[in-house]
Amino acid sequence: MKSSVLDSPSLDRLAVHTITTKPWSLAVAADRFAAAGVSGISIWVEAIAGMSNSEVRNTVQASGLKVPALVRGGFFCDPDAQERVRRIDNNRRLIELAGEISAEMLVLVVGATPRAPLDIQRDWVRDAIENLIDDAKAANVRLAIEPLHPMYSGDKSCVNRLTQAREMCEAIQDPMVGVAVDVYHVWWDEALESEIKRLGELDALFAFHLCDWRVPTRDMLNDRALMGDGCIDIRGIRKLVEANGFRGWNEVEIFSEEHWARDQQAFLDDIVDRYKDC
Repeated sequence: MKSSVLDSPSLDRLAVHTITTKPWSLAVAADRFAAAGVSGISIWVEAIAGMSNSEVRNTVQASGLKVPALVRGGFFCDPDAQERVRRIDNNRRLIELAGEISAEMLVLVVGATPRAPLDIQRDWVRDAIENLIDDAKAANVRLAIEPLHPMYSGDKSCVNRLTQAREMCEAIQDPMVGVAVDVYHVWWDEALESEIKRLGELDALFAFHLCDWRVPTRDMLNDRALMGDGCIDIRGIRKLVEANGFRGWNEVEIFSEEHWARDQQAFLDDIVDRYKDC
């Protein structure tokens, strides 16, 4: 899967999510990413548990890395209205944290519950996001709705297609709200090309996440593949988002029990090599 030099993306747009190298602490991940030539680190809230906002900010600043995103906010869906309010308030705190660590956006995995119809849940999500827009503007943190593959529609996300995410953006009509395109979740969608084009027209292509779909997949959550080890046309989708105006980060996000069990430095080296190729 070798590419020409002109076709290879520059490492100055490469970011890696802390969940990808889950065994590493934030400090180790930041140091190792920077040493490998990676330019950005998207920070999962689990990676900074027990750290103050200033500790997180200082750790990242010392490495010289940028922070494309804080991951993950959202999880808005619950039949109890008071619980939904509490979840909105939790996202307010996450937006504040994202602003303090200079994250460009908060990625929203919007949530789902098996106790309500999906269309009603999407109304809850829209209402929650609209309640967060003023906070997002105050912190200068964009809100990126990430549609998840339909296999997660029962308990993780009631937004499962780019169409649904785009329609939500159109309904909200605010430049602080856009979409995170994760190839793992959208590669199969027959409307992928037309939806990417429409998101580009809305200036709502906020994030682009990379990994691959293993065949066969052995686990619904923790068996993502390294780029080039699966069936996704990663280069084709990358060209598609760029043709429609995306100029942001290429963020590697891999959940994998297999790769977490490896030597993480060797895994990171493979990530950089595959990024150049795929």
